[in-house]
Amino acid sequence: MQSILRLGGIAVLLAASVAQAQTPAPAVRTEKNMSLTLANQIAAEAVAACAANGYNVAATVVDRAGTVRAVQRADNAGPHTLASSERKAWTSASAKSPTQAMMEGAQKNPGGANLVYLPGFLLLGGGVPVKSGNEVIGAVGVGGAPGGHLDEQCANAAIDKVKGLL
Repeated sequence: MQSILRLGGIAVLLAASVAQAQTPAPAVRTEKNMSLTLANQIAAEAVAACAANGYNVAATVVDRAGTVRAVQRADNAGPHTLASSERKAWTSASAKSPTQAMMEGAQKNPGGANLVYLPGFLLLGGGVPVKSGNEVIGAVGVGGAPGGHLDEQCANAAIDKVKGLL
């Protein structure tokens, strides 16, 4: 009797899987993405948040595909801050995760440590995804504060300032 019940359960699961596989995915998808106005506002807010703490930084905002939408560099920010902010934003958008958490995970997990070998990935704190609801629509990367955790604070402050627009 148990064998018959198991076989019946398996048949139901197989039928459901076949029905689901036969349902075609829509040919056209609808996605949320970031406007230029929003990207500029986030970049400006990130630079301002760091400036309020005496840090001269660059902030780069990318869309959901990792394409640069806005960049701002504070007066006296080092030239390296542009590249680091862009790579942090791209890494965060690509992985849909804060780069500080990714860095910490890679330090604790030997398998995760291999992420540093992915072209373009920068595992330093300061990259934070921008979400509309639960959907990642881009990311902001900040570089130039004396520590990635401080870059991340500025990125989070910027996102917090625009949360009503998301």
